[in-house]
Amino acid sequence: MDERIEGIVDVGGKPIVPREATASGFISLQTDTIDAIRAGLIRKGDVVQASTIAAIQAVKETPRIVPHCHPIPLTACDVDWQIEDFGVRCLVRVRAEWKTGVEMEALTGVCAGLLCVWDMVKSLEKDEDGQYPEARIEEVRVLEKRKGDSPTR
Repeated sequence: MDERIEGIVDVGGKPIVPREATASGFISLQTDTIDAIRAGLIRKGDVVQASTIAAIQAVKETPRIVPHCHPIPLTACDVDWQIEDFGVRCLVRVRAEWKTGVEMEALTGVCAGLLCVWDMVKSLEKDEDGQYPEARIEEVRVLEKRKGDSPTR
């Protein structure tokens, strides 16, 4: 087989510049679950606090989770939550001054944060057959990526 497997992309010659990426995602949940989150009645604890920690940890561990990602010296990570009528929205903003972007870190943070929400509320989301008919993670995407002082596409 002559198929070549690439390793990590060489960014050695690229300049160090400010970089920022913002990603978001949504977890759809039953209205009773949303009410329990708002009232602080989730048995495992504070959903927003625990899920924020999960998101931040995932941002920092992205190169260990996604094989081709470079370790990046992060300068900041912000995690915001919006509890909506039919679910919870997560927004993760990551910043660094480095040779490559931080969009994978932002996406990884969103996914881990939403998975933590799911884990914390899964007992409320299960139906009588042990399935999750309402819960789903969706709309995970990069909202914006910046390199230097301007957005990049």
